[in-house]
Amino acid sequence: MSSAREWVERIRVLDLPRPLKVMNVCGGHERSVTMSGMRSALPSSVEIVPGPGCPVCVCPEEDIYQAMQLALREKVTLVTFGDMLRVPVNAPKSEPRSLVEARAAGADIRPIASPLEARRIAQQSDRPVVFFAAGFETTTAPVASLICEGVPDNLTFLLSARLTWPAVAMLLESGESGFDALIAPGHVATVMGPEEWEFVPQTHGIPAAVAAFNAESLLAATWSVLRQKVEGRCFLDNCYQALVRPGGNPLARQQMDQVLEVGDANWRGIGTIPASGLGLRSAYAEMDARVRFPDYNEAGRRRMGQMPPGCDCARVVLGRIYPNQCKLFGKGCDPRHPVGPCMVSDEGACRIWWSGQAA
Repeated sequence: MSSAREWVERIRVLDLPRPLKVMNVCGGHERSVTMSGMRSALPSSVEIVPGPGCPVCVCPEEDIYQAMQLALREKVTLVTFGDMLRVPVNAPKSEPRSLVEARAAGADIRPIASPLEARRIAQQSDRPVVFFAAGFETTTAPVASLICEGVPDNLTFLLSARLTWPAVAMLLESGESGFDALIAPGHVATVMGPEEWEFVPQTHGIPAAVAAFNAESLLAATWSVLRQKVEGRCFLDNCYQALVRPGGNPLARQQMDQVLEVGDANWRGIGTIPASGLGLRSAYAEMDARVRFPDYNEAGRRRMGQMPPGCDCARVVLGRIYPNQCKLFGKGCDPRHPVGPCMVSDEGACRIWWSGQAA
């Protein structure tokens, strides 16, 4: 593969018809773009826009609240990926406003890095263990695999799983997508196959390319979609051929189809996106924490579950604005004191841009 410098030179000599915006749909991509200084190396006529690539950022507030209340009111151990712990919910200051505050209030809440840790903790515990699993396809596939392999009777799952591509489809169908080309997430394509992204060029006439996480692959994908615009043609280019294969990972897809079913799902600050969520099939209801335990998902949470007042995370996730255009960015909202979820997760654009400033 050509070097990053060579790809930048190829981009610079393209005769672009006008300034163009390229959206990336992956927190890992956004981190690489920001930390590598890729934006400053590209011509001013090329903008790289962060998109809906952070599952923590779009996890519904009511799901986080439900996990908190379950851990506080029931004698359970709740485990979750570490970047969920500090995501704030809209609650009175006198009450816990995040999972980490619920833990400080006495709840048994533990961060994990792998679904296998959830099984190990359950095997070693006499208490019920609830795995609050929020994520896109790449973190949901291992959860499905874990369930297929078998889990202890005391382990249940509180799923808040989402599919990536429906959010992009929603943006494109809105007529206000705000981008001219798309860099598709390589890790998702590794699991699900690149074909999921064919709708972008075929249905909407927008160039797309799948990229890995290094600067060379991201620049190759950027050059590919820009070249497509110059030449007036659209297709899906695979710039991550080392791992992305047609059809994706057959075993992972089979296990996901066996355990999970697709349904409409709420995205925090965005609303309900049709056929964008993954939940346990009825055959696995005994493993569903929402079935096993009382439902603490209060009806009013959906109304309350938007972004905190003044927080523009939703517009950042949709690529409407850059993180530093939020009026709270660095002014009351930073990684130590996050107001919105985009400043919490390592995949959140606000957190990434803050880290980029500090680097």
